[in-house]
Amino acid sequence: MTPEPITPAAPQPLQLARAWRRGRIVPLAAPVAQEQAALAAAIGPGGVEALECRWGPGVVLGSGGSRGGGGAGRRWCLLPLGRLQASAAATGQWLEGLGLDPAACLHLNPLPLHHVSGLLPWLRARQWGARHRRLEPAWMRQPALLAQAAPLPKHRPVLLSLVPTQLQRLMAAPEGERWLSRLALIWVGGAPLPVELAQRARAAGLPLAPCYGATETAAMVTALPPRRFLAGVEGCGPALPGVELRCAASAGVAPGGAVELRCGRLSPGWLEAGRLRPLPLGPDGWWRSGDAGRLGPDGLELLGRLDGAIHSGGETLFPEELEQRLLAAAAAAGLPLQALLLLGVADAEWGQRLIALVRPGAGADGAALLQRLQGLCAGWAPAERPRRWLLCPELGPSSLGKWKRGHWQRWLQALEAGHSPVDSGADEHLQR
Repeated sequence: MTPEPITPAAPQPLQLARAWRRGRIVPLAAPVAQEQAALAAAIGPGGVEALECRWGPGVVLGSGGSRGGGGAGRRWCLLPLGRLQASAAATGQWLEGLGLDPAACLHLNPLPLHHVSGLLPWLRARQWGARHRRLEPAWMRQPALLAQAAPLPKHRPVLLSLVPTQLQRLMAAPEGERWLSRLALIWVGGAPLPVELAQRARAAGLPLAPCYGATETAAMVTALPPRRFLAGVEGCGPALPGVELRCAASAGVAPGGAVELRCGRLSPGWLEAGRLRPLPLGPDGWWRSGDAGRLGPDGLELLGRLDGAIHSGGETLFPEELEQRLLAAAAAAGLPLQALLLLGVADAEWGQRLIALVRPGAGADGAALLQRLQGLCAGWAPAERPRRWLLCPELGPSSLGKWKRGHWQRWLQALEAGHSPVDSGADEHLQR
């Protein structure tokens, strides 16, 4: 019999701890019908009892849609408790290297338990003997309310994990920025950290620690120390203890390649219709993610998604990297740019070309903004310059800071087909 997934309506941490003591594997999903149905289909009618006999207690979590290792789309990953604990131990060693005692810390948690980055803060605190406090989602959207509802202790280091969207919202208000400045460390992951936001955080002296990881890796496997971030170092930092990292050569990706890692805490695999599909590993135990990157003296620098790369005029382009470059140039020029997304479309001559979706700041002249952005790209290589520019007032990432590129690709396709996307109001501007 399939066990009922734990939902946020239940006392999740206590319920989860009791289930683990009984040797159970607990499926976790968002309280959304589509998510619950997808999880039930992945588990199948036989439940997870057979997995418990082999792997012991643990969880089944939905991935962020990684396509690494040859799969496609969202996966429901098995994470045994021992591997989650190994992740927590590695993070604790990393903190000790910074001079912080993990047991003395307060770990604040604004993310849901069914997200790997929401599960690990609670588990880390439980394993370290530290304190843990849940932050309500509504507080994260109202910095003044957060500062009042979650006052920070004066004599205890406070840790926080955020996605870039949450960081940006808090920094938009003086109360939020002051509250953040009192933290000992702020891990930022789940999505690329915008260049302009990183610059603002450095100017404010915020102790950010950009990191990299996945559901399949039981959360973060690299982290950049805050002092290196504040010194101007880019990227996600070196590998955590127990993790080996490399960027394997990939066609058209120079001087980097596919991000690969090897460690003892990888997910055994993901569930499909009641069967465990093993995580595909190389003969020497390396797992290839769906990301491209390069390694330097300060660790990992991400280039973008391998499955999001486009091939234009014989060049391999990573839209995320170009977005960051243009966002940085726009910030330096003081342009009122709220959001930017570059998408690839088929082109008979080039193979693929880029189209830019642009969301201006409130009250900004959209047409003038597009002209200025085109001017910033004038010196770029021809394949890197977007062929067309579209105003898209509703453009933005998900609540967890991830860009749903498939959604905006469909939005663009509807516009191309002559159908007005719902609530679009977008105007098309051709690049001259």
